[in-house]
Amino acid sequence: MTHTAREKTKLLARVRRIRGQVEALERALEAEQGCTAVLQQIAAVRGAISGLMAEVLEDHIKTHWAASAAGPPGEHREGAEELIDVVRTYFK
Repeated sequence: MTHTAREKTKLLARVRRIRGQVEALERALEAEQGCTAVLQQIAAVRGAISGLMAEVLEDHIKTHWAASAAGPPGEHREGAEELIDVVRTYFK
């Protein structure tokens, strides 16, 4: 996936932030923090992972679907944007 190579620094920074969130979740569990704190950490990790997935998927759609589709470019770009909107909604 060449588009992930272009965004490598940005994606790795996101993964490292997610790692920090997972480590905070681990510490919360080890410290036997309350359910609310643990659930908030889980929700934060889930949101971060979903955001990363949406970003990679969006770039994938733009790079491999919209850019290479046959037909009028504007039509496919609009279709790609609609698909991206749906995917973003799904990952929220």
